Amino acid sequence: MRGRLIFPFLAELHRLDTAAMAGPGPGLHASGYDADFREPVLVDADDDGLAEAFRREFPPVRVPCQVEPDAFESLRMTPSGNSPRTNFELVFHFRDLERLGLVDAATGDALIRPSDRLGALYDVAGALVQAVRTPPGLYVTEARPMGFGLHRRSPRRNLFLVTFNDRPQARGLA
Repeated sequence: MRGRLIFPFLAELHRLDTAAMAGPGPGLHASGYDADFREPVLVDADDDGLAEAFRREFPPVRVPCQVEPDAFESLRMTPSGNSPRTNFELVFHFRDLERLGLVDAATGDALIRPSDRLGALYDVAGALVQAVRTPPGLYVTEARPMGFGLHRRSPRRNLFLVTFNDRPQARGLA
């Protein structure tokens, strides 16, 4: 017995595909992924004078989750105006992650990692509940297993907590 989620929704996840960005990068970059900062590089691909992220993602996947919103577009004033802050925590069940192939069989690591993006939330029937505007987007900033040791005879982990935060995009020249 590993328990279950309470009041489940479906999270549409867009996982960052670092392997697809590892090839020849745009412009002067050897790769589309910055290994030092662990994020996509910024490149002016459309010659409009503004750099866009060179980001490649796996196809979106919908994963059952429990939603724990902390803040949604709360007011955060800066010298240049309002910069709303959003913070979501989603709780996933390892049984669902295993079923969807989102657990590395060799290491046991969940394949939801920092820099993955939340696209939307759906109800269990598939109706849209909340779309996430990108930019700024909501990105994984922490992903950690929790709920170890449930079930007396064969203790296992059951829950995976993922924190999503907005990440305002700085714009600049390539």
